Amino acid sequence: MSGLPQSSGPVAVAVLASGGGTNLQALVDRFAEGDQAARVALVVSDREGVGALERAHRAGIPGRVVRAKGRAPEEAAGELLGLLEAHRIELIALAGYLRLVPDRIVRRYPGRIVNIHPALLPAFGGAGYYGVRVHEAVLASGATVTGATVHLVDEEYDRGRILAQWPVPVLPDDTADTLAARVLAVEHVLYPAVVDALARAVRSGDAAPVWARNSGGTGMAGFAMTETAPTAEEVVAGLGLRTETRR
Repeated sequence: MSGLPQSSGPVAVAVLASGGGTNLQALVDRFAEGDQAARVALVVSDREGVGALERAHRAGIPGRVVRAKGRAPEEAAGELLGLLEAHRIELIALAGYLRLVPDRIVRRYPGRIVNIHPALLPAFGGAGYYGVRVHEAVLASGATVTGATVHLVDEEYDRGRILAQWPVPVLPDDTADTLAARVLAVEHVLYPAVVDALARAVRSGDAAPVWARNSGGTGMAGFAMTETAPTAEEVVAGLGLRTETRR
């Protein structure tokens, strides 16, 4: 993509996180060893002292804080963009990042920013739907199926193009906490698989790198819904993700 760095090695990924960073850890673990398509090159948080920064420190990954609260939006956006450029970032993954990505960043990285959301978008998405609030809303609705969605990030919360989804059953005795744990287990498998496929597409120049095999936009056709998280192999096969970089 014109104007963005492109190296011959693994794609440099920045992870933006506001909390504990378990999805960050899933990405770090996926790309830590061997001949990988991507590497986590930078972790940025809008908050001091969060678990995500500690995880970055333990993994030897640069961690930075870009405070947004109480600052002019353009000032914070400029600082974030400066960090991304300094670390030659090619792809951005949000992992529990509770800020709207500045328009300036979205324009700089079109089609290169992804997020994972703990529901089957477009349901239970948008401003105010994050963390346990999502699962409380799912239970209050009486829905029997929820899941996880990976989507491109644009100028609105949870409205970018859906790349991949995986369903999770809502059980009769579920609480928000038990449902959150079941969905999170799927996130930890789904997100690394999709980021890996997207990184391979970035490297080979594909315009539409990842897709959900779906019916009517649900992203669930052909998937076996179980109470336990799928394996990485099941996700790759179910979504039809490419696992080799085209040469």
